[in-house]
Amino acid sequence: MDSFIESCGGEIRVQGNMVRTARLELDKYEFLDDPAAVVEDLRRSRARVDLFTFLQKLPETAVPKASVKYDYPMEWDNLAVLPVSTFDHWWTQQIRSVPRNRARQAEKKGVSVREVPFDDALVQGIWEIYNECPVRQGIRFLHFGRDVEWVRGHAGTFLDRAIFIGAFLGNRLIGFIKLVTDSTRTQACTMHILSMVQHREKAPTNALIAQAVRSCADRGIRYLVYQNFSYGKKQGDSLSQFKEVNGFQRIDLPRYYVSLTPLGRIAFSLGLHRRLVDRLPESAGAKLREFRKIWYDRRFRPMVGA
Repeated sequence: MDSFIESCGGEIRVQGNMVRTARLELDKYEFLDDPAAVVEDLRRSRARVDLFTFLQKLPETAVPKASVKYDYPMEWDNLAVLPVSTFDHWWTQQIRSVPRNRARQAEKKGVSVREVPFDDALVQGIWEIYNECPVRQGIRFLHFGRDVEWVRGHAGTFLDRAIFIGAFLGNRLIGFIKLVTDSTRTQACTMHILSMVQHREKAPTNALIAQAVRSCADRGIRYLVYQNFSYGKKQGDSLSQFKEVNGFQRIDLPRYYVSLTPLGRIAFSLGLHRRLVDRLPESAGAKLREFRKIWYDRRFRPMVGA
């Protein structure tokens, strides 16, 4: 069961049963200025924390690999980062012709995009998108079947630093993106981005990315971050390709691990801080993903209209 600890003005999430691992609640969205103070705070906490992990912040200039800043054990993590200056620069210099044409296609097919407030209409629209399809990208979509109030709580986090953008066909929401900025408003990270499968040919996701870049440029936000560029040992897929053609770069960043108990030291030395799937050879992981896709396609075929 997850628990939370307040430390140095920020919220820390603690997860795990046997090995209790802590990280910032806004890990990848927020970064530490003084990790040593947080480590000492966690050592004094009454809550059991075996391992604390944090990601080094983006460098002042986006580079393929950041330099190691802290003297803690670390492994390389990564983010998909788009340096933002102006919308026109992104449109003419940073993206390829395919996403540019897709964004134009969305407008020609009647898709409009705009920033929207977090209100009942947005919650209802997100609920409809979540409940359109039980399987997305070959895996079970965990938000399918949730009720409206769950969606309100799930989407309504961190509203003081959130930017919502909707893609509309007429008055109907067919896609949305939620950006969350860091405390310095230097970067905005995609917390949610999803569009209706039935309107895929109208390219609403491309239109959403274009508006996200415009929204960041208008606010002087220097980086737009689209979560990880790649995950574990997984090779490039359609999502990483989508990020690349839209101008996102892979930036490798140190992820630090601080053992706070003997159990934490043992767990880190044995690699137990990684997911099981990340410890498998990529060939085995690829076969498992293929099997999973076949399984979900068969199981949910009647629900997706295949």
